Formats: sequence, C-alpha cells, structure tokens
Amino acid sequence: MQCVRTVDYHTAGEPFRIVLDGVPPIPGDSVAERRAIAIGAGGSATAPRPSALEEVRQLLVREPRGHAGMYGGFLVPPDDDEAHLGVLFWHKDGYSTACGHGTIALGAWAVDSGLVPAPADGVAQVRIDVPSGRVTALVRRSGGHTTGVTFRNVPSRVSALKLPVETSWGTVEVAVAHSGACYASVPAAALGLAVEPGLLPELVAVGREIRALLAGSEAVAHPSDPRLSGVYGVVLYDELPSDDGVLSQRNVVVFADGQIDRSPCGSGTSARLAVLAAEGRIAPGEELRHESVIGTVFTGRVLDGGDPLGAGVVTEVGGTAYRTGEHLFVLEPGDTLGTGFTL
Repeated sequence: MQCVRTVDYHTAGEPFRIVLDGVPPIPGDSVAERRAIAIGAGGSATAPRPSALEEVRQLLVREPRGHAGMYGGFLVPPDDDEAHLGVLFWHKDGYSTACGHGTIALGAWAVDSGLVPAPADGVAQVRIDVPSGRVTALVRRSGGHTTGVTFRNVPSRVSALKLPVETSWGTVEVAVAHSGACYASVPAAALGLAVEPGLLPELVAVGREIRALLAGSEAVAHPSDPRLSGVYGVVLYDELPSDDGVLSQRNVVVFADGQIDRSPCGSGTSARLAVLAAEGRIAPGEELRHESVIGTVFTGRVLDGGDPLGAGVVTEVGGTAYRTGEHLFVLEPGDTLGTGFTL
C-alpha cells in the first residue's frame, strides 16, 4: 500500500500541499535540474513523462484526493547551505518554475514547524531554492504566531509592453514579463470582459487562447535560461478605484492548461509590478493592492534600483497563509481508480 504524508495550507484561498514523506528520491545537483529530471526526457512542463514520482503527483492532484485546482510542492535539498530548503512546484498539469503563493505557504510552514527558528515577535527569513532561483520569505511573527509573509522574488523583467495579439475576441495589446515564470498581462475590458466569478468560463477560454497564440513569440523567450521560456500564466485584470491613493487592481490568472489561481498570484503580482514600473505607473516603494477573483488581497512593491526593461527589478509581495490540514494519503491495492481522475 502506497502512503504519502502532507501538510496543507491555503494562501489567499489558493491551496498548497506540502509533501513531507512518501516521495521517491529525485536526483539532480540543483533544484532546476531536479525539475528537469522530474519532467523526464521528451516530456514538457504540462506533460511529464511517466515515472514513480509522476504517480505521486497524480495521486495528490487528481480526484478523489485532490481536484483540478490543486497546487503543491515536493521538498528537495537546496542548491547549497545558504538556503533552508528547496522545492519542486506542481499543479494539475505538471511542474512550474515559480510559485509566489507556494513560497508564502512554505515560509509560514518552515517557521510554524520549527524547521527555521523564529522570534516570538519579529521577522524570520526563510531562504528557498526554486527552479527559477533563490527567493526569500520574510515571516512576520507576533505573540508566537505567524501573522503574515512577504516574499522577495527573483528579478522581474519586462520583454514587451504593447505586443499586438489577434484573438477571436479581437486584437489586444499584451504586456509580457518574466518573474520566475513568464506572464502575459491583458486588461479584461479590452476583451469585453470583467474579472468576475460568473465570467470564469470566458476568462479561462481567452487565457488559454492568448497563451497558445504567444507560444512562438520572441517576447516569451527567457534571455538566459530556456527552461524559463514560454507563457506560464495569462493575467486578466481590472482597474479598481482607490480612496487612499494606492494603485489597486483585480485579476485572475489562467495558468498551465486552463487552471485558475484563486489567489492574486504571487509571481504574477511580481510581473504586474514590473509592467507597472515600466509604464511609469508605480515608483519604488509605492504599493500595489492586488485583489483576486474571490476578493483576497496581496500587496506588492518594487524595491529601489533595477530596470524592468533591462536587468529587471526586485519585488516583494505579501499575504497570509493558513494551515488547513495534515493528511496521510493512501493508495490501497485493488483500487481500480489508481492515482485518480480529473474532470
């Protein structure tokens, strides 16, 4: 009988399943190399090759143990002793190169579990190696409890601001930014839509279409690491009014093969910050209030220095993560559904 132990969190409504035990060894000298090995020769980020590890991912993400919106990560060794842990991020379709909401959850878990010592009152740093580089979770504590997490991402760089894309909904101008993963940003109003739960089928359809149309564009090619190339997510956003002068937007990110981020998307928020900085709409230190399709909020800011159209800017994105459960998943002999199914 196969057994897999996890602890689950949600970050602004988006699940993150941290796998603690029951995973076969994942070889490799770095987190990025382990991701490539997990995908397998001839596989892709959204179509990994069959393996014992792939069976575990499917077991945890598919029904009846998961669902089509599930997200999680396999803990792996970091690239060197300067980081506390490494992680391979996975979702319904395969493996991603970055995950901001997962980084926030991992920061909370690392402190909550005692893996990383933290003061009862103050901030602890959790350094995490992810496939796109090293990120840092700044975990805030008060009275011995975790009250919030801000993660400092890898540099975010804009490769296009007004790239015309002809869709079945009309021609739109797309901004493309690399922030650990590649995101294409489009105002929902330009497509005759709005970021509302009742319009999710249409938003998913246009997000998948834009991702496919950008597949061959030079803008989605990473300048130094081809493993980070290709659109991971499409950010469809609305402008929101603000009474306090803080720039506010609502978004939904359609990622992988039509999956919806329930949170405002951490690395997607980094991408939006880089685009807004390149457009001259936000200055270093100023705040972006980023709302999700379910109304949860991340806050983000660009740090001093850097160029969003050159070497990139460093961003920080903050939110909250809460534990939702601890699980021992089993696959009993004779279970005809095996690793499960996806509807």
